[in-house]
Order: sequence, then structure tokens, then C-alpha cells
Amino acid sequence: MKTNIGVFFGGRSTEHEISVISASQAMHAIDRENYNVTPIYITKKGVWYTGEALFDVANYRDIDALLKQCEQVYMKPIYGDYNLYKEHKSMFKTDVLVHLDVVLPVLHGTNGEDGTFEGVLETIGIPFAGCNTLASANGMDKITMKMILREAGVPVVDYVWFTDKQWFSQRDELIARIEDKIGYPVIVKPANLGSSVGIGKAANREELVEKVDAAEVYSTRIIVEDLVEDLQEINCSVLGDCDDYRMSVLEEPIKTGDFLSYEDKYMGGHKGAKGMQASSKRIPAELPEDETKRIQHLAGETFRVLSCHGVARVDVIVDRKTRDIYVNEINTIPGSLSFYLWEASGIPFTELMHRLVQLALKRKREEGNKTVSYDHNIFSLGAGVKGGKLGTKH
Repeated sequence: MKTNIGVFFGGRSTEHEISVISASQAMHAIDRENYNVTPIYITKKGVWYTGEALFDVANYRDIDALLKQCEQVYMKPIYGDYNLYKEHKSMFKTDVLVHLDVVLPVLHGTNGEDGTFEGVLETIGIPFAGCNTLASANGMDKITMKMILREAGVPVVDYVWFTDKQWFSQRDELIARIEDKIGYPVIVKPANLGSSVGIGKAANREELVEKVDAAEVYSTRIIVEDLVEDLQEINCSVLGDCDDYRMSVLEEPIKTGDFLSYEDKYMGGHKGAKGMQASSKRIPAELPEDETKRIQHLAGETFRVLSCHGVARVDVIVDRKTRDIYVNEINTIPGSLSFYLWEASGIPFTELMHRLVQLALKRKREEGNKTVSYDHNIFSLGAGVKGGKLGTKH
């Protein structure tokens, strides 16, 4: 029997459209001889739909018309229930649309890549590809990620972080700390967004205020980093789990400004978005062999330290003047699943998808060997509650 894969995409995120593109590419790459594919599109309002029309990315030009061709669905937050249910059941017919065996989340950004959706899947207990809740949350939050990496000895640039409320109540103190610890120029980022959304460069105090004000619209936590002015951006993908993984060849994205913009990444200089593979890049990156190995090592260490799983893309910065290398961020659900990096490394897209599914099933088998609860019922042992505390009856 074929394995039933549920591919979730879209979602309540500023990267909604990028998720649709990535999922479309992934679904078309899955080997239909071995797998059945059920697309589950999550609208910007958080409603789930499925239907054959979701396979064609051209249909997303008119969402209202698209959804009329689809069926609203949901899953129950019950452990062990892997069914996808119809929201509107026909009389005397089952409300089960399909039984899923494994889930492939292709949800970029907030409410998808940040552990939120992964937590739902872990509650249900269904096997799923990619990082778990903890690794997803740590990988998505640029502040937490850098704290963990620095503690583990992985090099990152200097930074200052704060909340949006701190910015409004302690603005002068924060500006002074940024100027004292880092100095200009800096780069301002929302802590938990990807795809370069809300990111801006500041060369002086006035620009700093402007960029932080713009970033806090997207996130409650802001990070301000030292900007390496003459930088070379290099990406490396990692595939496997934190105990057994391999690194891809490197790519050098070509940017049009001081940092890779949303347009650089996904528009490729064109009006129609096509995903990360459409952006300008050099594959493999033209680097000395020792730097290539160093970057691949740091990418692997980032993947391992954050306990990642599946496929991820680690973005690093090389200072052209000093040749110092810093890890910039990890994308636990990278744009286009980094299939172009793996194709250049000898793994076709179809094989990549197969490996992700098998990794998900392997993790589920291994988790089955761990103890998650006790069979003992302490209430049956004569225990009682006194004053809100558990105590023994006398």
C-alpha cells in the first residue's frame, strides 16, 4: 500500500505565498508510485482546505475562486487519530476524508516554522518531517538561536536584543547600549520572521529609530546586530538528524543591496515569484577549500546543537576583509526545501522528498522506545488532596 502524505502549507504568516510556492514544488517532486499526496492549504485566516485544485499554483491568483473548488477540513487534537475530517459531513456518510500516515509541513515563518504547528502534530502523535517543536522554536527565534550557538562555541556577530515594550519605555538606554556595544552600521531584524521581512540597515541614530519602529510592527522581540559591511553571504543545507547528517555543496546568493532582500530571494529580479531557486546565485560558491570545509562544519554544528531534523539551510556571513566566518541564521523549513543545493550534491528532488518521509517515520519509531508516562494511578493508592496539595490520608 502507498504511504499517505499530508502536505500542509500557506498559513497565518507574512511568508504565506512563499510557502505555497515551496509546497507546490515539493508536491510535484513526490514519487506517486510510492506515495499518495493530500494537499492541505491553510488560509491567511487559519482555515484548512483540501482539493485537487490546490496542486496548480496558478489557481492561487484568485483565492476565492480556488476555495470554491476545495473542501474545508480539520484534524482532531486526539493522540493517535491521524484522520483528516470533512468540516461538512454528508448525511449517513463518514466524515473521514483520508487517513494520513505522515505529514510534511511546508509552513514558512510564524505559526508554522516556529514550532506552533509542530506542537499540534506532536499532540496528535502523527509522524512528520522536519524539526520538532523545540528545535523549530529555537531555530526561528534569532535571539534564542544566537544565545544557544554562542554558548556552544559557534561564532555569531555581536548583538543587542529587546522587546517592543522596552523600546518604547527605555529607548534612550537601548540606543546607548547599541552604540556602545556595537556601533554603526547595524542591521535591525524582527526576532521571529524569515525571508528578510521587516529587516533594515541603520547607519546612524535616526535610521536606527526608523528601522526599529518598522521592525516592531512584525514582532514583539527585536534584535540589532553588528553589520559586516563588506560581506559575502554563503548558504549550506544539512540533511538528516542531529546524530547522523550530511552537508550540501555551498551557494553564494547574489544580493542587490547591503543584504539579501525578499525580492532577491524569491523574485529573482522578475515580477513573478518562483521561490529560492529563482534567485541569482553561484553553485558551488567560489571559495578556498579550507573555507568551504569550515562553513560546512559550522552548518553541521548549527544543525546538531539546535537538535534539528529533516532538511534545513544554514546561512553564514564571511567578512571579506578578515575572512572571519559567522553563522547568521538557520531556516528549519528552507525556501524550496533547498532542493537545488541537494541536486547539486547528487540527490534529486524526488529522492530528497523520499528521505524526508523516511526520516519522519524513523523518528516516530525511535520515539516509541521512550517512556512518556507511568501506568500507576496515585489516586488509587489512597492519596488525597488537602489544601490544594497532594497528601496521604490517615
